[in-house]
Amino acid sequence: MPDARVQAAIDHWGPRFIQAGVDANDFARTTARIETWDEWLGAWCDTAEEHVALAGKAEAAGRPVTAGEAWLRAAVCFHFGKFVWVVDEARARDAADRAVAALREAHRLLDPAAERVEAPLDGATVVANLRRPLGAERPPLVVLIAGLDSTKEEFFRLENLFHARGMATLSLDGPGQGEGGYELPLRHDFEVAVTAILDAVDGFDRIGALGVSLGGYYAPRAATFEPRIRAVAGISGPFSFGAIWDHLPPLTRETFVRKSHATDEEDGRRRASRLDLEGVVEQLDKPALFVTGKLDRLIPWEETQRGADAAPKGEFVLFEDGNHVCANVPYKARPLVADWLREQLA
Repeated sequence: MPDARVQAAIDHWGPRFIQAGVDANDFARTTARIETWDEWLGAWCDTAEEHVALAGKAEAAGRPVTAGEAWLRAAVCFHFGKFVWVVDEARARDAADRAVAALREAHRLLDPAAERVEAPLDGATVVANLRRPLGAERPPLVVLIAGLDSTKEEFFRLENLFHARGMATLSLDGPGQGEGGYELPLRHDFEVAVTAILDAVDGFDRIGALGVSLGGYYAPRAATFEPRIRAVAGISGPFSFGAIWDHLPPLTRETFVRKSHATDEEDGRRRASRLDLEGVVEQLDKPALFVTGKLDRLIPWEETQRGADAAPKGEFVLFEDGNHVCANVPYKARPLVADWLREQLA
């Protein structure tokens, strides 16, 4: 029998893993052999290694698309192995680096390829992957903003929805996230990272943003203070992260403490209280779409609605059957958001 943390991860994150590209059969097989939380990372890395081997065989046989797809599966398995896993920082960092490397191999083999973008911030660096739709001249750009422990390695499938609609994507690892979190702690004023990364790219004059989970807080805040963003969408974002602190699962609170460089949980609670859209989103005089699911067990759906109600041009969409980030109904939420941003940036 899996311990409570393993079971919580399975219950909370299964649809999200599959939506991001983990094969459903891999999810079932990998989680079936995990009994304790300490085993989580190793089991997922073992699954990732199976796909690394498949990628090598496919490329050696002259099958680059098959190899690229295998590298994608490896990337998300490495990524989700260290997802909210703060047991051993060195092992988690190694898995994160392997996820980055695996996705780079996928980008080498699959269209549209990615351009790595780096931008200085506070003596360190934030990093993003820029992908442009094939054949498009001066397309709109959508900045994709991850949540508490998601990263740009999780966004390949999401990016493709925008490329199919003629939009470029810039998937960002900001402070506290992926490569951006190695030196920079999570921070409430995430707009500084968005401004830095936009300063590092050229040729885009129609820019939108989409944030998921905690990114659903970051994105509206960034759009409020970054004038280049014309429209913003958020899926399952909190209005006040501190207000729901006690409601959050222990794994989420532990990860926030680590990613914010807090000294302990009480310090984490204090830092979480700074992530609040009160007095901010009221200044967001741009089209803003807030989407969530009524079955969200992580961020209560009413939190997301608060943002829509407070934003001058806010719209709210609630999926009665949706869970956190609507990962169990991605065919409803994600095309809606992609179409809406395309229309706003047309």
